[in-house]
Amino acid sequence: MTNDSTPAPSSTDDLRTLAKKRLKAKQDFKQFLGIWLGVSLLLLAIWAFTSYSTGTPLYFWPIWPIGGMGVAAFFIGLDAYGPGQRGITESDIDAEVERMRSRRAGQ
Repeated sequence: MTNDSTPAPSSTDDLRTLAKKRLKAKQDFKQFLGIWLGVSLLLLAIWAFTSYSTGTPLYFWPIWPIGGMGVAAFFIGLDAYGPGQRGITESDIDAEVERMRSRRAGQ
């Protein structure tokens, strides 16, 4: 087993491709945050206008779509900035091979 901690893509082209993919994911995340903010403000405005036009506050229903988009934002952000973006190392591959060997030996 080796303890090499360098990412699996070794050529410059592979690294550039990986870098482009990460930059695109970060850009998409920032764009989604803007969309989430715009949709949230629109839903809050609709709720406020309908609540005050009836004279009584209505159930705060915008929490559901805003919360749903928040969950999506979390996972999009995790994809863009999360710990899974470090790349696959040789030691990761060796550890997986060992797990597979031990499972086969146990069967």
